[in-house]
Amino acid sequence: MSTEEDSKRLAELGYKQELARTWSGFSNFAISFSIISILAGCFTTFGQAWNNGGPIAISWGWPLISLFILIIGFCMSELVSAFPTAGGIYWWAAKMGKPIHGWFTGWLNLIGLIAVTASVDYGCATFLNITLTRLTGGAWEGTLSQAFLLFVIVLGLHALINIFSHRLISLLQNVSVWWHVFGAAIVVGILVFGPSEHQSVGFVFTETINNSGFGDGSNGLTFWLYVLPLGFLLTQYTITGFDACAHVSEETQGASTAAARGLWQSIFYSAIGGWIVLLAFLFAATNVDAINEQGGFVGAIFETALSSPLATAIFAISTIGQFFCGMSCVTSMSRMTYAFARDGAVPGWRLWSRVDRNRTPVNAILAGCGAAAFITLPALYAPPGLTTPVAFFAVVSIAVIGLYLAFLIPIWLRLRMGDRFEPGPWTLGRRYKVLGWIAVIEIAVVCVYFIMPFSPAGVPGDEDFTWTSVNYAPIAVGVVLIGIGLWWWLSARHWFTGPRRTIDEVPMDA
Repeated sequence: MSTEEDSKRLAELGYKQELARTWSGFSNFAISFSIISILAGCFTTFGQAWNNGGPIAISWGWPLISLFILIIGFCMSELVSAFPTAGGIYWWAAKMGKPIHGWFTGWLNLIGLIAVTASVDYGCATFLNITLTRLTGGAWEGTLSQAFLLFVIVLGLHALINIFSHRLISLLQNVSVWWHVFGAAIVVGILVFGPSEHQSVGFVFTETINNSGFGDGSNGLTFWLYVLPLGFLLTQYTITGFDACAHVSEETQGASTAAARGLWQSIFYSAIGGWIVLLAFLFAATNVDAINEQGGFVGAIFETALSSPLATAIFAISTIGQFFCGMSCVTSMSRMTYAFARDGAVPGWRLWSRVDRNRTPVNAILAGCGAAAFITLPALYAPPGLTTPVAFFAVVSIAVIGLYLAFLIPIWLRLRMGDRFEPGPWTLGRRYKVLGWIAVIEIAVVCVYFIMPFSPAGVPGDEDFTWTSVNYAPIAVGVVLIGIGLWWWLSARHWFTGPRRTIDEVPMDA
């Protein structure tokens, strides 16, 4: 499809071509592949799975949950093929349903994208903190306050890169793909050949661990029905943000097919690569006690199984991969902000929907990065003995819940439309019913689990209760849902009508 045909299709959907359409299909795939980032989520949330289930939550949990996420991706690929707009899932919901569906989807998506940006950049800062400490021989102390300072610096750099040039972003997305491919391969190679010994196959595929504090060890219903599913946050968080393919579809050539293909392929290849990396972690995890002492932190594997230079190399490779990931998150978040503001849904929408002379939504970039910094402030505090603040996992939960609830609404609306839905070039055909219901049920179950406490110390009334152990995801998500619900009922329902047309006539064929 030519650029003229892309612009014509966009005009049919109601928008004039304002963003520069310079991205190739590979670049579209690359942004979601970079946001998923097996060099980010697999490293930063490894401890969540290790403490809640142990090796089986990783070796079996990863491929199982990846399959469900791929099904969600198939459902969304069909939708982006039919509606290739920067608003993505918000636009789909508004057009297939009513303005209220678009309103809730848009705000959930926006909050999820802000949270995923915050969590990725904080994870990057954490690993950079450790890398600097190792490279300076301890001269850089690596405190929580230093981690937060690095987080703000990284976030600021990502804002500047995104503001500087959309062409640079496209180029860096492509570089990011190869960094993730070769970087992950080097990490696996180091973990295969670096350690003097490895764990057994039995340990990797059958061992259970319960460091959550809930239940009686790794036996009983509490472990299997509550603790183990909490460990699946590793997979559900890592493989997310793939809606970026939709958010940059107005900048992608041949978007109706390229964005659809890029979306599901980014999930598929990340699932395979991530599983290989995680299995390499588990086989190298020979000092279980040391890993438990560090709260399941993946760095304990590298520090105990490898020489210092090799461990530092892995930290550095992951840090750079996470930097690329965060850069892509800011791109996706800013496009969603721009699109939602373009339709008048965000306070001060004229400001946030403005593009500069380079056709870049600068104000949307700055606003999103500022919000990401704000919601991460609780990460300045952590319970004693934990390398990673509970606040980090709370932000992760907010990201997962916000994004996946936003995915659920248009998938459900697609099911409701049935044969009235007009598909694009990429379609599921009759399989949409089975796949759609699987996706809806999986998302609903996931959202229930990830608002639950991660430890007894986070349960109000427990004798060890402390606010630094609280999973504040349900508070944040609850406040947001109540807030946008009240806003809708008291005001927005009177003036918000969904996507606004920015073009009066569809251009003739070139």
